[in-house]
Amino acid sequence: MKSAGNDKKLWQRYVDNLYTKEDLRQLSDKLKDPQTTGVLHDLMSDIWEESAAQSSGSLSDRERYKEEARQLLQRLRPAPRFPFRRLAAVAASVAAVCCLVLGGVYFWQTRQQVDINYLEVSTSYGERKEVRLPDGTFVMLNACSSVRYPEHFVGDERRITLEGEGYFRVRHDDSQPFLVVTPSLRVRVLGTCFDVKAYSSDQMMSVDVEEGKVQVDLPEAMMRLTANERVLINTLSGEYAKQKEEGEVASWRTGSLRFYRTPLFDVARELERRYHCRIVFADGVGSDNLISGQHDNKTLEAVLRSIEYASGIHYRAEGDSIVLYK
Repeated sequence: MKSAGNDKKLWQRYVDNLYTKEDLRQLSDKLKDPQTTGVLHDLMSDIWEESAAQSSGSLSDRERYKEEARQLLQRLRPAPRFPFRRLAAVAASVAAVCCLVLGGVYFWQTRQQVDINYLEVSTSYGERKEVRLPDGTFVMLNACSSVRYPEHFVGDERRITLEGEGYFRVRHDDSQPFLVVTPSLRVRVLGTCFDVKAYSSDQMMSVDVEEGKVQVDLPEAMMRLTANERVLINTLSGEYAKQKEEGEVASWRTGSLRFYRTPLFDVARELERRYHCRIVFADGVGSDNLISGQHDNKTLEAVLRSIEYASGIHYRAEGDSIVLYK
């Protein structure tokens, strides 16, 4: 009896729109239980009878209230469980079959790729290293660079990842394009010779083509380069410029340093990688000074003297560092 009284109060609060979230949860639980449906129906009838008796409405009004209560209970009553369970079982069976089919297809498509091992080759300060990829492609890494590649190429492309600078002589294969991926650009080729400079610490990046043609994909642009062409990309401003290549591609392979309107900051990073030194900027020295020139197998001091003569930027040694100042 006490339980029926509590249920009646619960329904009364619901009808009067004065219920809480906990009331609604309890009401929902009771509606899901088929054993309480008849009891709740009687309680709803009593509530609406009492509401009608307290008002001045006519007999027809009370009948209408009872009908509204019955309709409300019908809307709130959960659907029969057995049909839903049977439908859910059928849906689950269909989903299981689909998963098996799709899983089988995916397994056969990726079976060859599951056991692929990746290799990585890197260089340190002042070091250059030659790498032969699984397809016969030749790579030469500049100082402080790394290349990551699969033990063998599968699928519809030959994809490798580069950090730093590398010179590539790609074995030609029309059916499997070669893709060099860096943080800021991608280079796609079928077979050609080119250089990619993409140090994450530098402001400027570049792609230089020695022979053949390449496609360079940038975040918001795409361009094609042919032999003796290069593209310079400013990672800070997003600007890029395509130009004719005037000198030897990847002259660093023979020990040369070449700068073409290179920001002083990038020049300093290049000297650090080549000579394993530390270069800092004094106050008032901007990294936006642009340096041009070529230095063939010169010492660090000889290069610094050339920069000093061309730009007016002086240098001095302080402990383990070289300070650039005006």
